[in-house]
Amino acid sequence: MKNLYIKQKVFSLSGKFTVKDELEQDVYYVEGSFLKLPKTFSILDTASNEVGLITKKMFSFLPKFFVEVNGKEAVTIKKEFSFFKPRYTIDAAGIEVKGNWWDMNFQVLQHGEVVGNVSKKWFTWGDSYQVQIMNEEMESIIIALVIAIDCVKADQAAASSAAT
Repeated sequence: MKNLYIKQKVFSLSGKFTVKDELEQDVYYVEGSFLKLPKTFSILDTASNEVGLITKKMFSFLPKFFVEVNGKEAVTIKKEFSFFKPRYTIDAAGIEVKGNWWDMNFQVLQHGEVVGNVSKKWFTWGDSYQVQIMNEEMESIIIALVIAIDCVKADQAAASSAAT
């Protein structure tokens, strides 16, 4: 089992995250596009190789996000039409998210087996998440999934504040 920690930089206009290990060594860097359409987040390893890409679909009636890992589309997150509480679905082959992913406390399962746990750290400056990786082959996709969900939440928060 491996523990990783994602810390969002609060005052970054482009949306920057650093993923660290238990020894606080950098493992991944995440950089969001700024004033670029479509909005994207690139996940880079320490050698600056892109291991994941999150893209918000343009010109869609309801928000939709595509997650690529190692150049292949892995996950789609899309908002469902609802009148009251926002609802999103996560589509991925063999991958399922169980728990309260809107509050960032959930498990990632692959074919029914838990491959990762995600929990939000409270009382921190900016959003911080602890990610437990049970299957290291799934590490990139779990990190990409956590960042994509955080991006969906930020997009929803921005839409809510713009509407008021």
